[in-house]
Amino acid sequence: MASSLTKSSTGTPGSEKTFFGHPRGLATLFMTEMWERFSYYGMRALLVYYLVSGGADAAAGSQGGGLAMKAATATAIYSVYVSMVYLMAMPGGWFGDRVWGARKTVTIAGFVIIAGHLSLALPGQAMFFVGLALVAAGSGMLKANISTMVGHLYDGPDDERRDGGFTLFYIGVNLGAFIAPFVVGTVGKEVNWHLGFALAAMGMALGLVQFLIGTRNLSAQSDIVPNPLSPAERKAVLTKVALVVVVVAAFYGVVVAMGAFTLNWAMVPLTLIGLLIPVAVLVRIKRDKDLSPTEQTKMSGYIWFFVAAAVFWMIYDQGGSTLSLFADSKTADTVFGLGFSATWYQSLNPLFVMALAPVFAWLWLWLARKNQEPNTIVKFSMALVLVGASFFVFIVPMNMAGDGTKVSPMWLVSIYMIQTIGELCLSPVGLSVTTKMAPKKYASQMMGVWFLAVTAGDCTTGLLSLAGVDLNGTGIIALQASLAVLAGFAIYMYRRKVQTLMGSVH
Repeated sequence: MASSLTKSSTGTPGSEKTFFGHPRGLATLFMTEMWERFSYYGMRALLVYYLVSGGADAAAGSQGGGLAMKAATATAIYSVYVSMVYLMAMPGGWFGDRVWGARKTVTIAGFVIIAGHLSLALPGQAMFFVGLALVAAGSGMLKANISTMVGHLYDGPDDERRDGGFTLFYIGVNLGAFIAPFVVGTVGKEVNWHLGFALAAMGMALGLVQFLIGTRNLSAQSDIVPNPLSPAERKAVLTKVALVVVVVAAFYGVVVAMGAFTLNWAMVPLTLIGLLIPVAVLVRIKRDKDLSPTEQTKMSGYIWFFVAAAVFWMIYDQGGSTLSLFADSKTADTVFGLGFSATWYQSLNPLFVMALAPVFAWLWLWLARKNQEPNTIVKFSMALVLVGASFFVFIVPMNMAGDGTKVSPMWLVSIYMIQTIGELCLSPVGLSVTTKMAPKKYASQMMGVWFLAVTAGDCTTGLLSLAGVDLNGTGIIALQASLAVLAGFAIYMYRRKVQTLMGSVH
């Protein structure tokens, strides 16, 4: 990678060198995001296994020392945790825009993430939940601001290098996610849980150190607070936050004092908050009288895409819970006589993304030249049908493993590949359509709204688990698959109506 840093006359921020022809600062942000994703996905690969370890739902012969929870509880915690990471992207963006600026927010987020992983590295249920909360908050803050800093490196939206820069950045995301399960996952699951969590902290620490060293190569714009709080606004915010903290602390203090506190007292409110906030945000935007009739109509069309994305992520994100539990207990752990950790399955998605994303980019361009490229609505329909089909495929190995047979790893490889193809039909397109359909007043906030679809989908999964629904059963898997496929066909059947609502956006 060092050999790609060559002299350039483009005058990039802080240096005359470039990173694959892009501003040198992109290398700093690339490595920061790679190491942050390394820490996040490494920890995520361990999460469900650590929760069930030592309990009845753990795989036979697995390492003990975990929290010995039931599979349903582990799935709920995993789902709520992932949903909170994406929910925290909105306040994270707010801190970057109104309090600290993007660069300072990313720096603070890095320290928060490290503290979270170190908390996870300590034994005990209390430190585990403290660690999860810190990692979720830090990841949300970092996620919301680091992409903004990538944009700051370029000379406005018309800079011809901009799209390529974000593509390189996206490779960093997936590279970190790909490596993490092999390192953090293997050490944590097969050697010692807390050592694995500590390795995740080390990964984020490496990312933060190189970010601080390379900060001179970033744009000065990343230091600016675009819309700083006035003294009156700052006082009002602090008062509201203090009031909420006091009320929540008093309420839970009473619950604990009465001896009534259980995990559900924390999980159910978080799940409901994760479901209600996306709805409230969409309703607030939709009812804003400042929006023009055209913007109102586009928001009505956007809600179709939001709901579709929520259904998609509800199934897709079970790759780290439902599929992970199946991989550990009912899937063979050898290929050609070579053993491997069940955490390695979490590397399949980033591997397939890196391999297939260029193929899909070429395919859409090729079809566009022939005037045959599917529009956004059709791509969303394809994504829903594919993610539903992946769960229909999942039913086959589930039935095969019913008598205790260990199924071939290729079943899960196929399922993850189908889901990744669906992701490539939905995720990049969803980001694009969000920017195109966003009302001008909410242009900077709508990306956070898009991430709320992940929150809504994962909180639905969490709520089902908390309600006692066995998401690891064949019946519920078939029901979710049917829901996704039917949603895909519904959007396709109503595509003309949705296209009318989209107006000039295609």
